[in-house]
Amino acid sequence: MTPSDFAELVDRAYVYMRPWSETDIAKTLAQPNTVFLSQTAGGLLAQFAADECEILVLATDPAAQRSGVASALMRSLDDMALDRSATRIFLEVASLNAPARQFYAAQGFAEIGLRKRYYTLRDGTKDDALLLSRPVP
Repeated sequence: MTPSDFAELVDRAYVYMRPWSETDIAKTLAQPNTVFLSQTAGGLLAQFAADECEILVLATDPAAQRSGVASALMRSLDDMALDRSATRIFLEVASLNAPARQFYAAQGFAEIGLRKRYYTLRDGTKDDALLLSRPVP
């Protein structure tokens, strides 16, 4: 999956916030310690720093959601995190994004913080970002 393909997928999947652009994705991929995991219907962009891993983008094509794509990507990230000696994985999720919050809770993530009005939604309004974290299994 190319940055362009992933940007199109993110645009379809991210209904709660303004999606990442192809340029944003390409610039992030050019940074050291950035990884991109993909399957036909989904992708995950993450960065490693010291003993932590941050999920920057996780998106599944809406037609394939709830089919195990995101769970498979998370398992691959867990394996990579173990190989890189990471001890924690963290991310931000829009507070209005109930499906993603349920997914992350099922993956063992817990809320550790809040960033008020962090995300700009497609209509220009703002939403809070919930900071989530869990140990690498």
